[in-house]
Amino acid sequence: MPLNNKIAVTGCALNMPTESDAQSLEELLFDVTQAALKDAGLTIDEIDGIVVASNDQMDGRAISVMAASGSVGGVGRDILSTPSAGEHAFVMGALRIASGQFRTQLIVSWSPTEAGSQAEVERIGADPYFHRRLPLDDLAAYALQATAFAARAPGVHEMAGSIVARRGAKDQASAGPAFRRWPLTREMTPPAVTGAVALVLASEDFVAQRGGHVARVRGMSWATETGFLGDRDLSTAPALETAARHAYQEAGIASPRDAIEVAEVSDPTPYQELLALEGLGLSNRSEWANDLKSGAYDFGGNPTINPSSGASAANAVFCNGLIRIAEAANQVMGRAGDHQVPDVRTALAHAASGFAMQYQTVVVLGQDR
Repeated sequence: MPLNNKIAVTGCALNMPTESDAQSLEELLFDVTQAALKDAGLTIDEIDGIVVASNDQMDGRAISVMAASGSVGGVGRDILSTPSAGEHAFVMGALRIASGQFRTQLIVSWSPTEAGSQAEVERIGADPYFHRRLPLDDLAAYALQATAFAARAPGVHEMAGSIVARRGAKDQASAGPAFRRWPLTREMTPPAVTGAVALVLASEDFVAQRGGHVARVRGMSWATETGFLGDRDLSTAPALETAARHAYQEAGIASPRDAIEVAEVSDPTPYQELLALEGLGLSNRSEWANDLKSGAYDFGGNPTINPSSGASAANAVFCNGLIRIAEAANQVMGRAGDHQVPDVRTALAHAASGFAMQYQTVVVLGQDR
């Protein structure tokens, strides 16, 4: 959608995976919030509003935002919460700035692993009436999607294996697959970790006054598919194609493969990564095998896919989408650390959430206005 007031990411902070149990969730959120503000060169008093994304079931508490408000600076300050996915907090914050009512927004999301059963939390989050009796946790959704995908795309199992090898799990896989839900092996499905992510957004006029190196939102769009399984073809991603088309149009991109230097895409399984590459217009099904064999998407490729290593590096389930946006922004700002791709001017972030990639969000970030 066209944004009348332009928006930029001015600061990012990632804290994942969290390896110590000594830090409470409130302390984790305080630290990641302060780190993002420091990265942006701002104080909490310069933040007009806050948008958080959290999930009561995953947090193991009712109205989880209430416990987090103090940690993220929300006491006495405008604060909103969305329970759907981390990337939706980014969209909401960007739209608030686009409305002209706000100049700055703090976006925070987290994904704990304290719930007694992650699978049960995900099952409850599926359809609350028709499908809840089925074991439709994320792993089941991924397996259903991979099976439907393989029926339409011959050779996709082999290509999924190639992606696993590219991720660095080749030695583990050589010992023989241990299927979790067929056709998904343990190497294809990284375990959930606790993590948190925060970003600072600002309007273009605020950036012009304050200066600094930023990642501008050049295009942004999102789309949703129906939740009822009988109405979906899990081997395709029409919502992603729609979101990508609108985001590219807004960003003035005619050929995404030529324009985009880095793409951070949703990849909880290699099958979903392939679907994402197709839906984003970065690789057609007929090109997958050659692209994977030639290393087209490796570091420094055309474009580099997931230089952060995606979910295989840290699978913070609920906020994975916002992490992809933060990683893409860091690439544009030159702050991605040891996985920084040189001279990135345009980066793409893709987030998929909900049952079998039901919700799709695409953000194009760049140095130029």
